[in-house]
Amino acid sequence: MRPRSEHCCVPLCVVSARYNSTVSFHSFPVEEDLRKKWIAQIRRDDFQVNKNTKVCSVHFRHDDFMEGACLKRLKKGVFPTLFEWNRQEQPPRLSVWERRERPLTPDPDSDVDQEDMDFDVERTGHDYCSVPEAAAVDMVQHENEELKREIEDVRKQLEQTKITHRFGLRRFAGSDEDIRFYTRFATYNHLMAFWELIEPATHRMIRVTNSKVFKEPGNTRALPAIDEFFLFLMHLALGLKQRDLGHRFQVHQTTVSRIVTTWANFLYFVLGSVCIWMPKEKVRAHLPEEFHQIRCQTPSSLLLQSEVFSNYKSHCTFKALVGMAPHGAITFVSALYAGSISDRELFKQSGIINLLTPDMAIMVDKGFLIDSLVPCKIHRPVFLTNGKQMSAFVFAHSVCG
Repeated sequence: MRPRSEHCCVPLCVVSARYNSTVSFHSFPVEEDLRKKWIAQIRRDDFQVNKNTKVCSVHFRHDDFMEGACLKRLKKGVFPTLFEWNRQEQPPRLSVWERRERPLTPDPDSDVDQEDMDFDVERTGHDYCSVPEAAAVDMVQHENEELKREIEDVRKQLEQTKITHRFGLRRFAGSDEDIRFYTRFATYNHLMAFWELIEPATHRMIRVTNSKVFKEPGNTRALPAIDEFFLFLMHLALGLKQRDLGHRFQVHQTTVSRIVTTWANFLYFVLGSVCIWMPKEKVRAHLPEEFHQIRCQTPSSLLLQSEVFSNYKSHCTFKALVGMAPHGAITFVSALYAGSISDRELFKQSGIINLLTPDMAIMVDKGFLIDSLVPCKIHRPVFLTNGKQMSAFVFAHSVCG
């Protein structure tokens, strides 16, 4: 196939191999005298000829070509003679009775061969005035747009196929259930929110190489950073073996080992440097309503003020006794009492004593001096029992707090 860059070096000639597949292109001859003759014929001053300099077959007569060579091979010693500037000097054209008529634009249903038409145009010279019809241009442009759309659709399908067949986070981005299974994050959005927090620090990640030397990451990743993180989460959440992860992500088992070690060290330092202790002001600002103290409006009566005022809370409030089972379920809630009532009196009046039996045990705070009131065993926090550690029996049988 002829290179698409071939074009004619003759002045005023616009023939190019890109737009005409029937025209042949011929290099300058090796013989010095004949080469000078060619250069003189094309009339180009200070013209330098190289291996890519060509003259198209339009500038040669029909009898300059070898018989049966399809206008591809020139006879020995010929040179170009047909140019735009000497068209008037060419032999007079034959009469209509002595020449073959140039075929008209063929009908779509006709059997006329397009190559024969191109051949006739080539023999008769340039046709500088011929321009494509507007309808043909519109049709070609429409076909080009259709082809571009088809190529774009195929490209998107190929990209989607790659994502589907490649094991990575993007493959499961649309399924929160899969994200929960593989990573233990509640949803994909939760996972990406966490990723956005740690992603800026990944460029400072220190990676483990096969020589056990820590190096900067550079461009040596076998997987995208987010897929490495996904691999590490799968290792933690599912406990998959390194060989299994290597098959899933199409990397070597050794690479999986380095990724797991690298991300374990990275997250240890990144998350370990975050202070998770909250100041009391922030705790109080986000305290749920269920944990707020029950305050009441200060009564105008001084007697009532003295009854609802709590010296411990330093304001007017009410008290209630709440019992809780070891597994966290609420098992008892008393009525409200004035804030000035003591813990012992509150326990006595709440009615919980009637529910306790000798085979039970309860855990209470230091203010509940109720040893003589209950029929069961009482446990208090460790720091109130001379450092002795409580047994598991306490947590299994305590019903009130």
